[in-house]
Amino acid sequence: MSNKAIAINPTNNHSQDLVITSPASGLSLQGTITIPGDKSISHRALMLGAIASGETIIEGLLLGEDPRSTASCFRAMGAEISELNTEKVIVKGIGLGNLQEPLNILDAGNSGTTMRLMLGLLASHPDRLFVVTGDHSLRSRPMSRVIKPLAEMSATIWGRKNNSLAPLAVKGQNLKPINYHSPIASAQVKSCILLAGLMTEGKTTVTEPALSRDHSERMLQAFGAELAIDPETNSVTITGKPTLTGQKVIVPGDISSAAFWLVAAAIVPGSELLITNVGVNPTRTGILDALEMMEADITQENQRMVAGEPVADLRVKYSNLKACTISGGLIPRLIDEIPILAVAAAFAQGTTIIKDAAELRVKESDRLAVMATELNKMGAKITELPDGLEITGGNDLTGAEVDSYTDHRIAMSLAIASVRATGTTTIHRAEAASISYPNFINTLQTVISYQ
Repeated sequence: MSNKAIAINPTNNHSQDLVITSPASGLSLQGTITIPGDKSISHRALMLGAIASGETIIEGLLLGEDPRSTASCFRAMGAEISELNTEKVIVKGIGLGNLQEPLNILDAGNSGTTMRLMLGLLASHPDRLFVVTGDHSLRSRPMSRVIKPLAEMSATIWGRKNNSLAPLAVKGQNLKPINYHSPIASAQVKSCILLAGLMTEGKTTVTEPALSRDHSERMLQAFGAELAIDPETNSVTITGKPTLTGQKVIVPGDISSAAFWLVAAAIVPGSELLITNVGVNPTRTGILDALEMMEADITQENQRMVAGEPVADLRVKYSNLKACTISGGLIPRLIDEIPILAVAAAFAQGTTIIKDAAELRVKESDRLAVMATELNKMGAKITELPDGLEITGGNDLTGAEVDSYTDHRIAMSLAIASVRATGTTTIHRAEAASISYPNFINTLQTVISYQ
């Protein structure tokens, strides 16, 4: 594709505008894509490597801003972590219970996963004081969902707005085990409590209303923790005081990053993409189930297991998508993919309903409001629901000025929508994509070609 079709324009405030021009004659997407390492697994590998004994070697680590925040925090507490400038990272752990009191405030950046999971570890280190903050977005995101169960374990945490918002001060304590019934299906809540349970005497149990992603359980077991998992009740129990030993971790490609290309090829006529080495953990493949309901043409090839995680290559071709309803137990398995699913629904025939997704209002942005507002600027027909979206598909989209709200998933979703729209779309603050997908724009330039 011509270099004029995709342009990056710096602005005066150090942000970037992404300008995408889609010609009236159309274009398609062709090629093979290697996506970044899974963000969820990358965070957990860094954290568990830091608190284990011995050396952990991580291959395929996501080199985005969020894992860099996790690495920085754990370096400040005594772990040795090599620079995140290659996808092979070495972590020299300090052993369970040995996190040091940092000299400065811990900065989680934009990463809710860093802050929420780390709180479970900080709260369980007696006689140490930790202060944690993040960027403007993270300081507005609710932390009470992890602080409340930690308080039941006798944690001492202070924060703004009645101990619900960062910055947070944590006074480490000897915690007690609990049996916690979470009101929401959240891997961050579950993982925070399990990490706190590592330092308790006895057994800590978390039960969820629906199954959330299970990367923490898989990796904790790989590092030597004792877990009992009951799939019938969606509960997991961890036994405290294990010996954690450093491991070799191979991080598969992130299906949340693959989702943008799955939708892109599905909505752009004449397209066919092969996305290699994608993690297809069943707790994360809700995006595949939703696109199957929409009659997308996706096949899994070369299925295999890599370091305990199922992996496959995904081939996707253009198809005429159909509307569907996305709700209930499917939502926790695709919560991060709903912005790009909204783009798919805008081009599907019929009316797609997304509900039970109120969680999206407290992400890096209010993703329900933002996707409705920005896609409607391009000619989509989307109505906000209290907990979701109603999307009437089949309308032609045209270029417009839109904004990422500094949310990485919004930035990339709008970029994919612009490829199918006619005319020129300008996406303000598009540099947010680098939080989880540093090479997204380069990859987009590589796979687009004229029909």
